[in-house]
Amino acid sequence: MSYRNYTTAQLQEIDNAHHMHPFTDSDGLRKEGTRVITHADGAYIHDSEGNAILDGMAGLWCVNVGYGREELATAAYEQMQELPYYNTFFKTTNPPAALLAKRIAELAPDHMNQVFFGASGSESNDTAIRTVRHYWAVKGKPEKHIIIARENAYHGSTIAATSMGGMSAMHGQMGPALPGFMHVMAPYDFEEAHEGETRAEFGLRAAKAVEDAILEAGAENVAAFVGEPIQGAGGVKIPPETYWPEVQRICHKYDVLLMLDEVITGFGRTGAWFAAQSMGIQPDTMTLAKGITSGYQPLSAVVLSDEIANTIASSGEYFHGYTYSGHPVACAVALANIDIIDREGLVERVRGETGPALTNALVEALADHPLVGEVRGFGLLAAIEIVKDRQTRERFDDSAEAAVIVRDAAIEAGMMLRAVGGTMILSPPLIWTQKEIDEAARIARVAFDRAGEELLK
Repeated sequence: MSYRNYTTAQLQEIDNAHHMHPFTDSDGLRKEGTRVITHADGAYIHDSEGNAILDGMAGLWCVNVGYGREELATAAYEQMQELPYYNTFFKTTNPPAALLAKRIAELAPDHMNQVFFGASGSESNDTAIRTVRHYWAVKGKPEKHIIIARENAYHGSTIAATSMGGMSAMHGQMGPALPGFMHVMAPYDFEEAHEGETRAEFGLRAAKAVEDAILEAGAENVAAFVGEPIQGAGGVKIPPETYWPEVQRICHKYDVLLMLDEVITGFGRTGAWFAAQSMGIQPDTMTLAKGITSGYQPLSAVVLSDEIANTIASSGEYFHGYTYSGHPVACAVALANIDIIDREGLVERVRGETGPALTNALVEALADHPLVGEVRGFGLLAAIEIVKDRQTRERFDDSAEAAVIVRDAAIEAGMMLRAVGGTMILSPPLIWTQKEIDEAARIARVAFDRAGEELLK
């Protein structure tokens, strides 16, 4: 029986009875009822009640080429007919996996030429953790195992990735975190800058927190520092230009590896293939997912520096891998997806046109709004800070609830946004044009106006 024969109410009832959703208050959702998304095209998703909603989040940071790409469906279909699955354990490979590894290496920084595949960002961050620790063990320094991360960072939902991440709410629900991780301040000047401190000065101070942690742990015990080039799920925190160069200098000084989590920022979102190139960062590992297939298939990857890859290769068997490492269907879709991004010039368009246009449109629409403390953007990533008082930047007593009110108003007005703490965030498909950008800015203003009627009364 096709799902098209079910009513919205029937699907909601079935979902409530059997489907446990991620990052959700399940009891609250069951009372409210789920929104049933039935189809999507271009920049829009559609629900079972006939509503067309502009997708301001590209699914979950991932649908870079937009919805309804027949080329990707064809790539999956043809690969499923030819070789739907085989593992890459038994001294075997498959053409899509080999060709995708080569394609990623060509796009990555020059010193990174080896790729290890997984099925999710969480999985590949686990791989990165194991790999950097194994690298130091092979180098005869097994004591170098501590990984320094940042507060409110998100690196995934497995036990290891959650332990490395810096989200306290997640830590509170998993029991004891795994040992070997430290957390330092995020480069979030909107809330963390001292009075009179310039953005450049703040960037250097935030970077110094990394050095302080290395010295506290002892450099001989620190394996790596890990960070998202721009913190995504933590609220699109864009570091000052002084931050990453100083972090990189510190890592080199103390012989500490630099791990980049590019799960969100990869494949064009910042106006380069990877944010490492946008920001001049030379990582030792780079974690990818989401935009690698535009969400059409589950796939992730870790790109390794030649130094790490060659060191591990010389040490015998590496006892690590997944059933779906190098899955041929997912890799075939990724190759077709990268071809679309390249052929349509989406990376260059984000850098020179749509990225600046999105930030400018949101600033113009919201800069004078009493609920808005700051609008910021980088490429096709943007954040809007919600405040009770624009002058003092005072937050609402429940800033997360205030953001939910704005989010719900935006969805009601026709655009999907995400609320993170007291911040609204956008991460739209890279196919957006000025038309969608103007529509997004208009709906954002409507949403904030409607929310203001409730929050500022």
